[in-house]
Amino acid sequence: MTTQLRNIGALIAVMGASANAAATAGGAGDATAVTGVIFDRTAIGNPQSGVVAIPFSATLAAAETLSIGYSVQSGNADDLVDASPLKSAASAVVATGPVGGGTVTGTFEIDLSLAGAGRYVRLTFTPDLSAATTDTAALSSVMVFGGFDRLPQ
Repeated sequence: MTTQLRNIGALIAVMGASANAAATAGGAGDATAVTGVIFDRTAIGNPQSGVVAIPFSATLAAAETLSIGYSVQSGNADDLVDASPLKSAASAVVATGPVGGGTVTGTFEIDLSLAGAGRYVRLTFTPDLSAATTDTAALSSVMVFGGFDRLPQ
């Protein structure tokens, strides 16, 4: 048996990418950027690939939507003043309210190539509820790093 079949955790590093976020349609957190933490790729074995995962739970009226825009940036300054985008999208619909309205849960995933990225990496995402009022969403984010020069400790 290979290590991948027995212990995938030895080959990846999963790290919280931002604080938890909440959005209320037309109010606090709606269409507001959530700036994540800055990761030092050198400190975690120089990963060459990754996945951003943004789990969400949204209470949506029928046919109303939750969209997420994002930008993953990298640079060589520890405060990312030299940041340039690695991957971004203005907005993607990730959830649509069911007939009669209700709660929709899921995870929005973004595959990343970190080959050629700067030393530091950060996620910024923006939840956007289409309804004018009442709809709500709770979101968080993690980055899963892999493809290390050396395995994570």
